[in-house]
Amino acid sequence: MPENSNDKNIRLNSWISFIITIASIIIIAWLVSLARIRLDLTEDKRYTLSAQTLKVLDEIKNDIYIQVYLDGEMQIPLKRLRRSVQEMLDEFRIASGRKISYEFINPSASGDEQKRESLFQDLYNKGLVPVRAQYTDGKGGESQRLVFPGMIVNYNGIEVPVNFLKNNQALSYEQNILHSIEGLEYEMIQTISTLASDTIYKVAFLEGQGELSETEVADITYNLAKYFTVDRGVIGGKQGSLDQYSAIIVAGPREQFSEADKFVVDQYIMYGGKVLWLLEQVYVNRDSLSSGETAGFYYPLNIEDQLFRYGTRINPEVVQDMDCMLVRLSVTAGGGQRQIVPAPWVYYPLLAPDQHHPVTRNLNKVKGEFVNTLDTVGLDGAIKKTILLRTSDYSRTIAPPLIIKLREAESVPEEKEFNRSRLPVAVLLEGVFPSAFRNRMAGTLFGGSNREVRNESLPTRMIVIADGDIIRNEVQRTGSTEVPLPLGQDKYTGQLFGNRDFLLNCMNYLVDNNNLMQLRSREMKLRLLDRAKIKDERTFWQLVNIITPVLLVILAGIIYNLFRKRAYSK
Repeated sequence: MPENSNDKNIRLNSWISFIITIASIIIIAWLVSLARIRLDLTEDKRYTLSAQTLKVLDEIKNDIYIQVYLDGEMQIPLKRLRRSVQEMLDEFRIASGRKISYEFINPSASGDEQKRESLFQDLYNKGLVPVRAQYTDGKGGESQRLVFPGMIVNYNGIEVPVNFLKNNQALSYEQNILHSIEGLEYEMIQTISTLASDTIYKVAFLEGQGELSETEVADITYNLAKYFTVDRGVIGGKQGSLDQYSAIIVAGPREQFSEADKFVVDQYIMYGGKVLWLLEQVYVNRDSLSSGETAGFYYPLNIEDQLFRYGTRINPEVVQDMDCMLVRLSVTAGGGQRQIVPAPWVYYPLLAPDQHHPVTRNLNKVKGEFVNTLDTVGLDGAIKKTILLRTSDYSRTIAPPLIIKLREAESVPEEKEFNRSRLPVAVLLEGVFPSAFRNRMAGTLFGGSNREVRNESLPTRMIVIADGDIIRNEVQRTGSTEVPLPLGQDKYTGQLFGNRDFLLNCMNYLVDNNNLMQLRSREMKLRLLDRAKIKDERTFWQLVNIITPVLLVILAGIIYNLFRKRAYSK
């Protein structure tokens, strides 16, 4: 029997409807993939990008290519970090209008050992820090391989490394992974912002007052150069000589400031300039310590009155702390033999960062040497004061003049003698500062500029650290060659402390025009499994997981049969 026209029309309409439906689904899916609408149902909003990040990503002009070297077989915590990196990069890619592309690379994938070693060395030279990760091989055994938890960001031919993994030795491995995940957005967007920005900010180390040499600050200079143009220069009393710099660094001066130079720095601050001060009031000759004994003297820098007006005072006293570095001592063992043993050196404290401020949150302890203390002064509500570094709960201070003998490390310090706690060593000052030269006719005394002399600053920031050596890297000398060691590294154990990260955060916070540092305040809840409970209840939960699905299937079958019998009985 031939089909009538109505049947043909119905069938045709059905096919048309089907095609339209499929096409609509495809188009909607494509539009949704392009849209920036994201639904984050997590309690800590871990998948929601900040407004600062979205602004930076929206302003990217050229394509960015990212190579992530965190792939292959690895421990579960590292897999969790890898997943978080991929999720963050997916969000970045969408928010940037697909100007960001990335790939994951397993640096251990090559079967050629020579090629692997060559790639490892290349990644290390580019700035990625490797870690050894355990994995289960095909035979069920445990093996180790090098993993590079970081990425290389390429923008307009410029490559910059980003390391993800935090290594705070006071925390567990799982906590370090969590803190690494918390810091992903900041670490990534800070690098992208620096690369994609049309403006390169300039910072400078001051010279002329016996500050640390270029070699002694080589490591921090190299790392600052990833974010800023870094200069060095003498003020020479010249008005306006600092105006081109977004921030200046005063690194461990040993000579007094002239009034003319103080005025230049003061007016630089009054016009919104930022300063990182690293100063000491007690001078200790470290070179003499190699002979077994040295001395410490009070040595003012003629900057004390200026800092006092800004809201802080460095105290002429040296900290001793039970939480400290180790030094190597030569002692006589049984049998009259000399041997080298490590001993606590209370003059080199390990300073605790404040865990609530973005500058210091999740940082490792900071290594200090012959540290002074500081106080905040004044009741000016226009200046906000935040302590960034403190000593431990078991510390004390001694006043100059003092004789320091290396043999002091042979005696074990008694806890009861260290009766002062949490002494402030570094402070962040923010707000509107009064001029240190107010009512002094400074414009007449230190003329030479047509610019108005300000008695009150524009809103600005400064950080004062009562230890000039926090920024100093060790130098390894071989003959006439000087090789700077990584900042914060213990040259005996190789352990790396938080000095470099702390100072980089300080400078990025001072010159943070995009307010990106606030991203370091992001906090995620650590939801770790109770391993003891897992071990005790392992068999029970295995049985539950095996038996429960079977019981549910049986129960569903019984219910189905009951309904079926009832339906047919009617």
